[in-house]
Amino acid sequence: MAEKRRVVIIGAAGRDFHNFNTFFRGNSSYEVVCFTAEQIPGIAGRKYPPVLAGGLYPNGIPIEEEKNLVKIIAEQNVDVGVLSYSDLPYSRVGNISARVNAAGADFWLLGPKVTQIKSRKPVIAVCAVRTGSGKSQTSRYISKLLNEAGRKCVSIRHPMPYGDLAKQAVQRFASYDDLEKHECTIEEMEEYEPYIERGLVVYAGVDYGAILREAEKEADVVLWDGGNNDCSFYKTDLLITIADPHRPGHELAYYPGEVNVRMADVIIINKVDSARPKDVALVEENVRKANPGAKIIKADSRVTVEREAELKGKKVIVVEDGPTLTHGDMKYGAGMIAAKKAGAVVVDAKPFAVGSIKATYEKYSHLTTILPAMGYGKQQMDDLEQTINAAKDVDAIIIGTPIDLAKHIKIDKPAYRVTYEYVDANDELKKILQEKKLL
Repeated sequence: MAEKRRVVIIGAAGRDFHNFNTFFRGNSSYEVVCFTAEQIPGIAGRKYPPVLAGGLYPNGIPIEEEKNLVKIIAEQNVDVGVLSYSDLPYSRVGNISARVNAAGADFWLLGPKVTQIKSRKPVIAVCAVRTGSGKSQTSRYISKLLNEAGRKCVSIRHPMPYGDLAKQAVQRFASYDDLEKHECTIEEMEEYEPYIERGLVVYAGVDYGAILREAEKEADVVLWDGGNNDCSFYKTDLLITIADPHRPGHELAYYPGEVNVRMADVIIINKVDSARPKDVALVEENVRKANPGAKIIKADSRVTVEREAELKGKKVIVVEDGPTLTHGDMKYGAGMIAAKKAGAVVVDAKPFAVGSIKATYEKYSHLTTILPAMGYGKQQMDDLEQTINAAKDVDAIIIGTPIDLAKHIKIDKPAYRVTYEYVDANDELKKILQEKKLL
């Protein structure tokens, strides 16, 4: 009998667990010695629990820090390193590959054929080229269309397992009580709360086979709401990929965003109302060359801020979605667009930063002025609150996060919430859903 090949799965608490569950769990040809973790604070130091790891791993699987990858390969006699997280520039993918190969191991990227799960119900997937391109607003728009047509749409969100992995195996969110029940962080609430606000159901968790079986019980159509710029975990009947003209060129420069572009049935160039025409044109040229068979739609991301007239001339701090700014590489978001539109005076939040927020500015040097809403745990939420409240000579806070942040932390100044919705003037996406007999 051939010896098992020893594997380390290089991840960030999401795609890595899915790749394990679909390809390695129960596969006696391989032994996964550990996961490594990057991108998300506080993920390393845990274990992938036995109840999820299966019978071949009665003690579970350790999760180590990626910075120790080369040491792990040497000490654990690893044969294969499997890259399993997303939103990475190709230079970063190449760097990880070089480290793995130089340490003596093979470097793998698992493809959709061995990791996607087939559903018994039609599946629409909304993926993207980068974090913060507008997947969730597009997913909510599709959910609304389906439900108005009498088709029960149940969304499944890309994983964000920041707590007890065994308890988070299958999560269903249909009410605000569910957010409390599952002890959600701000990052999780940002994705689930907008669905709940609209009376929609969304699933998430760790075991996406088990999640799909539960969602199928109540769904006419399953909607995959992708995270980062990851590929769909499910085989699709319609794959929609969102491109962002505020980051032109990224559609061909990031993994696996380019995979999503090349696989897409429909490519939506989002945010055209706030992007430069020359950047929209460059994105369109790039995606047409990469996938000439895809239908291309140009859409607006309509940004509005409550009580806009009150903000003219006010000194404000703008709080934006954390992941969009950090590993999404954006220097601004919807909050900044809303602030400029309202005529507010944006104050630099950086001098007021404390704790983990200060560390975030140090790690992501491209961040200036705006405040990233880091909320992966209680400490970050506390630091965010302290940072905001330390800015005494400020009139108001503009909240550009997907949730109403003022409901979850104490803000000692007037807060103005920004919302953003998908707008397709010619109903092109609706027509495609009708043509595919999904509506």
